[in-house]
Amino acid sequence: MPSHKSKSPKPQSTPAVPRPSSSVLLISPRNEVLLLHRVKTSTSFASAHVFPGGNLSGQDGPCPPPEDLARHDDGPWYRNAAIRELFEESGILLAKDRSSGKMLAIPEEQREAGRREIHQHKITFAEWLRERSSAAVPDTEQLIPFTRWITPTNVPRRYTTQMYLYFLPLSPGSGDPVLDEIPSEGQTEEIQIPTSDGGVEISEARFLPASEWIRMAQSGEIILFPPQFLLLHLVAGFLDEGAEGGGAGVGAGSVEDLDSRRAELMRFVHTGQPPWTEKCICPKMLKMSSDGRTVLALDQPGPELKESGRGGESERVVLVRFKQGASRDVDVRWKKDVFGGKGRL
Repeated sequence: MPSHKSKSPKPQSTPAVPRPSSSVLLISPRNEVLLLHRVKTSTSFASAHVFPGGNLSGQDGPCPPPEDLARHDDGPWYRNAAIRELFEESGILLAKDRSSGKMLAIPEEQREAGRREIHQHKITFAEWLRERSSAAVPDTEQLIPFTRWITPTNVPRRYTTQMYLYFLPLSPGSGDPVLDEIPSEGQTEEIQIPTSDGGVEISEARFLPASEWIRMAQSGEIILFPPQFLLLHLVAGFLDEGAEGGGAGVGAGSVEDLDSRRAELMRFVHTGQPPWTEKCICPKMLKMSSDGRTVLALDQPGPELKESGRGGESERVVLVRFKQGASRDVDVRWKKDVFGGKGRL
C-alpha cells in the first residue's frame, strides 16, 4: 500500500487528489500474514514492511473520477488491482477457472516469467491469465473489505487505499506434523511460496503470525506504519492470542482451531459502527502524548467524504513516533483510556 507520510508539512491550499490503490492482508493456511519488505529506494514506505498492494492501473478497470464519491467505494477495479499487485510483488497467484471454480495451478517457472512480463508492461495481467486458460479469472470474490485509508491533506502525495482480507484454504494436515509430510493430490501445486520481485520494489516476502510482526515492530526490528500496525493488531487478537500450545503454538493448531479463529475474525470484521468492512479512515493528529508520541484519531473519513455519511474508527487511537521518515514506537489504545489517563489497550 502507498505511504501515509510521517512528516507534517504545512497544509496545501489545494490538497492533492488521492490516487486509488489496493492492498491485501493475505492469510496463510497456518493463519499467518504475508508482509513484504520494501527496498530503501521505494517511493512509498521505504524500508518498511507492508501488505502487498499498489496503485490501480488502467488494466484494472475504469475507476470513477475524483469528483465521484464512488471512487472511494469497494469495486471491481480495486479488487482486480489487489490480485494483480499481489502477484507482481510476491508471485502468489489468486486466480480460478470461472467454470469449475477451482483455483488455477500454474508452475512456478511460468508464474515468475509472467510476473516479470506484467511488471515490465509487456502484457496485462488479464492477457497473461487468458494465455494460461481461456476460463481463467482473478479470484476477486473471496476478497473481504477491511477498512479504507485516505491520506491526510497535509501530505503532498495522497492515496485512497482499499484494504482486503483473503484467506488461503486451510491445509487438511495443518495440525499433524506427520500427515503434513505426506503430500495429497495436487497439494504441491496449491502451495505457493512468496518471493521478492528481485529487489525492484521488494527485498523480502514472508508469512509470520500477526503477533510476531507486531513484536518485531515494537522491538525496533522492523518498521510498520499505523495502517499496517492497526490491522495486524486487530488480526492478532483473533488468529494468535491463546493459540493451542501457547507461544510457539501460534499457527500450529488443529484445522478446527484455525478455522474457528478465522470465523471469529470474520464476525468481528462485520461488526462496529460502521462495520470494519466499511470504515474509512483519514488519520488526524489529536495531541502529543506524555512520552512525545503523536496521538492519531481514526474516526474521520477525510475531506473527500465529509458529506457522505462515511465514518472511521471512533473507539481506538494510534500512538506513533515519527522519526526520519520512519514510524516507530507504534501502539493501539482505547481513546477513552488515552484521554482518561489509563493504561494500554
